Amino acid sequence: MSAVAEKLAAAEAPEAGTGVVPPLHGIKVVDFTQVFMGPSATQLLGDYGADVIKIERPGAGDISRNSFPDPDGQDNPIFLAINRNKRSISVDTRTEEGRAVIGRLIADADVVVSNFRAGVMERMGFGYEELRRTNPGLIWASGTGFGTEGPYSHKGGQDAIAQAYSGVMWRRDREDLPPSIYPTTLCDYITGMHLLQGILLALRTREATGTGQKVEVTMYDSMLHLQMQEACMQLNRGYEVNWGAMPLSGVFETTDGAVCLVGGFTKDPLLHISRALGLDEDLTQRPEFADLPHQFENKPALQAIFRERFATRSTAYWTDRLEEEGLLNAPVFTLEQTLADEQTRVNGMIVEAEHPTAGTVRMLNAPIRLSETPATVRRAAPRLGEHNAEVLRENGFDEETIARLGELGVLR
Repeated sequence: MSAVAEKLAAAEAPEAGTGVVPPLHGIKVVDFTQVFMGPSATQLLGDYGADVIKIERPGAGDISRNSFPDPDGQDNPIFLAINRNKRSISVDTRTEEGRAVIGRLIADADVVVSNFRAGVMERMGFGYEELRRTNPGLIWASGTGFGTEGPYSHKGGQDAIAQAYSGVMWRRDREDLPPSIYPTTLCDYITGMHLLQGILLALRTREATGTGQKVEVTMYDSMLHLQMQEACMQLNRGYEVNWGAMPLSGVFETTDGAVCLVGGFTKDPLLHISRALGLDEDLTQRPEFADLPHQFENKPALQAIFRERFATRSTAYWTDRLEEEGLLNAPVFTLEQTLADEQTRVNGMIVEAEHPTAGTVRMLNAPIRLSETPATVRRAAPRLGEHNAEVLRENGFDEETIARLGELGVLR
């Protein structure tokens, strides 16, 4: 029996009454991550049954506990969104005693995860080479901004910085628009999902071989990989593909909002657009719009016609007309509208959990659906240091030692 299978077999039963063993039940994760990239990965590990023990700084905790002013302070929605199904212990890793506490937690852990700058875990005494000597089955996973080598390796991983270095920020649908920061932290999230995938791959390998390994992902690499089609075209043909610059696609304001039109994937799309917009002429008959090269060349004039027509009617009117012509389109929703949409409810994308101070917390569900072993929300995100004593007891610390560590300020 493999190491993972033995651990699963020995683990206590799943939640009473469910009869379902989550995919990662019995997997112990020591989680040093903070902000968004790392916690988004470890939350999903917890959603599918792993025991995730979150290591936090006494007093301050995860940076995201304090990065956004909120009435609930350290238990604000930014933190609560990505730290459910975890237990928090606040340990001063600057002390020898604190490092010894964490060392004991790691001794039988399956996974250690961090997203510090390159070299920080090593300086703390928790580098891969050191830990694998006492725990050869350990999966040591790290997400950084740029990796451990190279001219940018000393830089921290931050979403907007990764957008800038990777070429993503420079890309926009029109050259006359200034580069800007994409408002959703796509770099953090994509890299977090790659970190999760790497951990799962390493666990699968360990199940077969019994051996752990190092897993490394970088925001830089993840954002390059996001652009795999564009990069291949640039490398092999010398120019970029810009999907946002397609002449028959765009976002157009209406009398009460906006419509996103994708003028592709249909035969004679401009003919159908002309019909949907109720134009007096078929724009394909005009020489300047006769084919795709001419449409690219004359995109400003073409889209000026679109904008003028879309501005005369409501969003609902235009989405109906575009649907009738078989054109891909959508109303442009705000996040508030999307969260209230029936499709969101049907997909089960909003879940709730009770938090001891913040009350009922509504948040997004895991996006991966498993028919037999679905994600579950067992607990809301923890208060800072909420599980200090509980976790230490489970790992062999007696009450006297726990009390002494508290008096020394190692646990707070």
